[in-house]
Amino acid sequence: MSHRIAAKITGVAGYVPPKVMTNADLEKLVETNDEWIRTRTGIRERHVVEKGVASSHLATEAAKALLAQTKTDPADIEMIVLASVTPDMFFPATACLVQERIGAKKAWGFDLSAACSGFAYAVTVGAQFIGAGTHKKVLVIGSDVMTSILDYTDRATCVLFGDGAGAVLLEPAGPNEGVLDFEHDVDGAGGAFLYMPGGGSLNPSSQETVEKRMHYVHQEGSQVFKYAVRRMAEMAAHLLEKNGFTKDDLKLLVPHQANLRIIRATQERLGIDDSKVMVNIDRYGNTTAGTIPLGLRDAVEQGRLHKGDLVLIVTVGAGYTTGGILLRWAY
Repeated sequence: MSHRIAAKITGVAGYVPPKVMTNADLEKLVETNDEWIRTRTGIRERHVVEKGVASSHLATEAAKALLAQTKTDPADIEMIVLASVTPDMFFPATACLVQERIGAKKAWGFDLSAACSGFAYAVTVGAQFIGAGTHKKVLVIGSDVMTSILDYTDRATCVLFGDGAGAVLLEPAGPNEGVLDFEHDVDGAGGAFLYMPGGGSLNPSSQETVEKRMHYVHQEGSQVFKYAVRRMAEMAAHLLEKNGFTKDDLKLLVPHQANLRIIRATQERLGIDDSKVMVNIDRYGNTTAGTIPLGLRDAVEQGRLHKGDLVLIVTVGAGYTTGGILLRWAY
């Protein structure tokens, strides 16, 4: 990018359902154990919804917490961009359900599907409307109920995911603050390695698709691992370099929380130490579009982010989708 995006994050909040599923709980459902899960993923526990709780409910709670934190009148929200691969239903958009529940009567919005890169993509989309001068308050949400599409007989996938949501408020930025640059790409060849085959127009829901377990996450873990490590490290390094920064300028890397080994391998390639890397996968698992905003929220609550800090968000998701955002923390 050659131009400055005039948008900043002025608040961040998150929500996870109260019910916790530990690795010991999973031992009762599938052939696995705590040591196997922790050594291969870094996950100790994850939060899971009760029956009848959907992505819109988690998103609504995160949005309400954000509005309260930033003392924002819902009527002042002009746009809602909601990232999710587990919408409540095909239509209406989950963003519409959230808009009604929080009372954002003047907002328009839509859902965005980019899997684990969804939140980063949504922030970039919202930033463009701020930068164009057409909007002053954009609500960006990442929310997924991944347990709704997990096969608890497949230990390779069911141990990885949890449910959660996070939200940020985007507003116009002042000099040298907010989003400095972004980079996104897609490699459609990766679609064969992480997908859910049933339920869409190719394989509409039927007794056959249910019997064939086509409504669950399917993943080739080794392929996803190698791609994620390479592209997250490459994108992070490129964003820093093209904007004239080095790893020493970076205050915090907020990577997608898919697997602790992916995070550490990315960190090692960049040559940065633990103090500059946000990790919370041990408590939440992979919440897909929720991981980045939950990471930002936890970093703020832990006192790891302050005004003026250089922050780098980087993520890889199904598709393959890749997203990176470089920003100056604005509060």
